[in-house]
Amino acid sequence: MSKTFATLAALCVSVFVVGTSEYLISGLLPQVGADLKVSVGAAGQAVTVYALGVVIGGPVVAALTARTPRKGLALGLMLLFAAGSAISATAPSYALLLAGRLVSSFSHAAFLALALVMATGVVPREKTGTAISAVASGFTVATLLGVPLGTLLGERAGWRIPFAVLTGLALAGVVLLAVVLPRQPAPATRLLDEIRVVTRRPVVLAIATTAAGFSGVATVFTYIAPLLTRVSGFSAAAVSGLLLAYGAGSFLGNLLAGRLTDKSVSATVRGVFGGLTGVLFLLPFAAVRQPSAVAAVLLLGLLATATIAPLQGLILRHAGDAPTLAVSANVGAFNLGAAAGSAVGGLIVSAGALRWTGLAGAVLSLAGLALTYLALPRTPSAARADHAPVAAGTSGKAQ
Repeated sequence: MSKTFATLAALCVSVFVVGTSEYLISGLLPQVGADLKVSVGAAGQAVTVYALGVVIGGPVVAALTARTPRKGLALGLMLLFAAGSAISATAPSYALLLAGRLVSSFSHAAFLALALVMATGVVPREKTGTAISAVASGFTVATLLGVPLGTLLGERAGWRIPFAVLTGLALAGVVLLAVVLPRQPAPATRLLDEIRVVTRRPVVLAIATTAAGFSGVATVFTYIAPLLTRVSGFSAAAVSGLLLAYGAGSFLGNLLAGRLTDKSVSATVRGVFGGLTGVLFLLPFAAVRQPSAVAAVLLLGLLATATIAPLQGLILRHAGDAPTLAVSANVGAFNLGAAAGSAVGGLIVSAGALRWTGLAGAVLSLAGLALTYLALPRTPSAARADHAPVAAGTSGKAQ
């Protein structure tokens, strides 16, 4: 097994562990509330706290550790995640559960950003998109398998057990990363370099593109189950099968987008957002018939995570030799988009318009598409750059 494959596999597995934690608790809220003697709504704040930690804490951690050797930082962030999971698993009170979730969340965006940057450092520059999608596939598998299996375990053995398992998996991940990751010296960039990069207009626009575009997906997906049962008339069992198919499509879409990103960042990101806009716009009309609803869900799954590789590639293109903070901020933008989309969808559902969430999602996705033309203007020089290797702050080899 080549060192490159081993490195990408280790990073992918670690991202799977971290990614499983984010939404695992969502399916266990009744048990958490009953055990800690709080309402289900209050227990749900454990999801909110985690999201806020990713959006705010992740970039802060990335900035403060900008000059830390990357292998040591990866191990430290996984240990931080393990500590947060252990606190959550053993929390005797609601406050300590929130504290554990917050500790874990601080490592989430920073570790994912670091994993993506390290992945691009062990492959040739023309394979950057493939490397990004390979590592990000750990996150899609977490959504596809990790969260459902963790929820099932929690329902049968108690909500604390999945967090104990995550703690063990995180510690195993530390050992795996220690063995597999190549030693890398501390980056030469300073904190000011990272801040200058993240405040560049193209980087800000790329981050805004991520938040706006992904919020379109979240507007619909957050409420996809009631849409399929109440509007399309599917049974709960059928919806579970459709969501599994959605997850499988997301996995394949992410990998395919990685390969396409290697050929053209702008064409891939615009094609994905264009496709998303169309699917989301048609969803309210497709949902009333089961065959067309199935097709729409499968297409949505294929496109939803296909945004990851081109959007991170877009960030890396503009980040130069100081990519970590910018990539971490972009990871936070995905979470910000998810939160914003869920809120928009919630307002529409509360107004009794469940069927029409897709139209709002299409508008948000279209806004993301429009922003790509600001982040990647079509000029002759930009067109040449689009087919050039993506700069990732490395020489294409492990530092």
